[in-house]
Amino acid sequence: MDYVKQPMRIEEKSFEIIDEIVKQEHPNYKFNNEFEELVIKRCIHTGADFDYLYNLKFANEFEKNIKEALRTGVTIYTDTKMALSGINKVALQKLGCEVVCLVDDEEVKRMAKEEGITRSMAAVKKALRDEKEKVFAFGNAPTAIFQLLEEDFQPKVKAVIGAPVGFVGASESKQALFESAYPCASALGRKGGSNIAAAIMNAVMYQLVER
Repeated sequence: MDYVKQPMRIEEKSFEIIDEIVKQEHPNYKFNNEFEELVIKRCIHTGADFDYLYNLKFANEFEKNIKEALRTGVTIYTDTKMALSGINKVALQKLGCEVVCLVDDEEVKRMAKEEGITRSMAAVKKALRDEKEKVFAFGNAPTAIFQLLEEDFQPKVKAVIGAPVGFVGASESKQALFESAYPCASALGRKGGSNIAAAIMNAVMYQLVER
């Protein structure tokens, strides 16, 4: 059986197929700009789901703010170890950035238990104590987004990726994020996931560094 074996060629072929499907099945669709096109297509590539053409929305100069933050070596906080694992470490290193997931942090565990909240909420609380600029990438926990939005607006939070998946609070949290003052990329509706949060982050980084 003849099949493509080279990893980069597999990816290139996938994006070629995505381009053709968009042209054939969504002929009237227009991307707002190249930045959003690259991010949306990577989400389609990750989830094999063309709904991201319509449900992935950007607000409050997300592109400008997240690119500026990444260029300064910002810390990215994720709500799951899966999102942490999915974010490209080579690209992070080239940008001088780091990615952190606090859900297994002992202080976070203790805080969650004492306050009767999720560990994702406690992790946001702890992350916000960091006085440095930061980016959040949420792919699983709607409660993490709600916790961020319940706090006073945090100017050190330079951008937020909102992509929790599910049926309880996922859609509502992402809509609230999209309507907030934060620069954000929000996957509206029920769809998303840690892989999508990582895909959005990677799509942005790949525009800043050579792969």
